[in-house]
Amino acid sequence: MSNMVIGIEGLVGAGKTAICKELLNEIPNSILLQGGNLYRAIVFALLSSKTNLEELKQAMKQADIKQIMEKLKITLAIENRDTVIYIDGKKIEEEDLQTAKSSMAVSEISSVADNQNFYLFGRNIIEKFKQSYNIIVSGRDLMKIYPNLDYHFLVTASLEERVRRKCIQYNGKVPADEVKQNIIKRDELQEKTGFYQKYDKTILVDITSCKTVEESTKEVLKYITQK
Repeated sequence: MSNMVIGIEGLVGAGKTAICKELLNEIPNSILLQGGNLYRAIVFALLSSKTNLEELKQAMKQADIKQIMEKLKITLAIENRDTVIYIDGKKIEEEDLQTAKSSMAVSEISSVADNQNFYLFGRNIIEKFKQSYNIIVSGRDLMKIYPNLDYHFLVTASLEERVRRKCIQYNGKVPADEVKQNIIKRDELQEKTGFYQKYDKTILVDITSCKTVEESTKEVLKYITQK
């Protein structure tokens, strides 16, 4: 039997990452590839070098993302079935990649960057791990990265619910009004870039009314047939 590749995309703050991690408990012999975290690591490393965001956006229009990864010594590993990012040998914690500042920068940069070599890199990673595992892929533009996805989900939720969930993620460190404006701006950037595109195989899953991650995950699992 061939292994599955399940792509999970989602509106900003809808909770796709939490769903992906819960799916690890439901799908045997599975691993999670967080493409978004790999991209975030690139932006995190560049911002940490005190590069101005506007200068960075201009530079990224011509930059080869894969070459930048190699230059910054950014690597991906799978530990405990999940994606872990290292920069120059140092493990980067997910909370550092998920800050409000970093998230906004990622949305702005990805809207102007040339991502083709990065997509090819992602495709090769998926092909490599698919030989041994069922793969859950979290990220953006997944159909372009890997057109042969067995399932392509787009997780949605109301703006109010997404603001609530992001405020929880940020532990109240960012005011709700600011979180809301950030989400609205990031939504606009994502749509402009084409990241919320729907394809023939795209399955929309609205989890606004779900109270727990387990409930949200069940809404996704309804559509997955174990091979």
